[in-house]
Amino acid sequence: MRQRRTGLGPGHWRAIAAAAALATAAVGAHAADAPSRQVGQTGWVSRVTGILSGQPGFGPLTQREADQGVRDALTLAAAAAADKLAAPGGFLDSPKVRIPLPGALARAQARLRPFGLSGPLDEMEVGLNRAAEAAMPEAKRLALEVARSLTFGDALAIVRGGDTAATTFLRQRTETALAKALRPRLSAALDQAGVFAALDRVKDGAMMQSLAADARRDVTDFAVREALDGFYETLADEERAIRADPARRTTAILRRVFGYGSS
Repeated sequence: MRQRRTGLGPGHWRAIAAAAALATAAVGAHAADAPSRQVGQTGWVSRVTGILSGQPGFGPLTQREADQGVRDALTLAAAAAADKLAAPGGFLDSPKVRIPLPGALARAQARLRPFGLSGPLDEMEVGLNRAAEAAMPEAKRLALEVARSLTFGDALAIVRGGDTAATTFLRQRTETALAKALRPRLSAALDQAGVFAALDRVKDGAMMQSLAADARRDVTDFAVREALDGFYETLADEERAIRADPARRTTAILRRVFGYGSS
């Protein structure tokens, strides 16, 4: 195998200098007609010179950079999403991810509210959201485990993918396991929040006799699905922010990977 040369000879550097000079002249030639084009001229020439010379930070992404950059992004986004939703009001106070009551319970709540009789159902809805907030640390733990197991192929596909490629990847890898892990925690949290006790009281009312005998199971299933949807939706928002906003790329490798290809 041929050993790759790491140095550049005088001829290479002369070519690089000439290219940079030509770039400077080309940009400068338009300056009189369009002064605004001078903005960023120095940075652009520096980038051209860096790419031509193979300086660190320019050229194609390495496997290590792609791996580490995507791990950093997934870790940052998953932790931010889970922490945001785990905070008091994370679900309850968010119009985007607040969990409503399911099916017949929601319909009964809507009918009773104008008469000031929806109190028990309103309390049940609050408990449902509090339970989802309590389950988010487990979502964070599993998401970080998956982030640590990324392959190079996974990382490269995410870097080249759409603005929620990492979220899609994470959902595909974690949704089944996360639903299984969250179910007992959500069930316990629903019980602790008084949701099941309220459900039993509501079932005794004349308007709710249509509720299934296994209403507790149905409410738990609904809570798991809604909590997961809220987590992945918030994760997608965090990923979009990292990709779109340089200020959200808080490490050098994130700036390198998710700024790749930009001018």
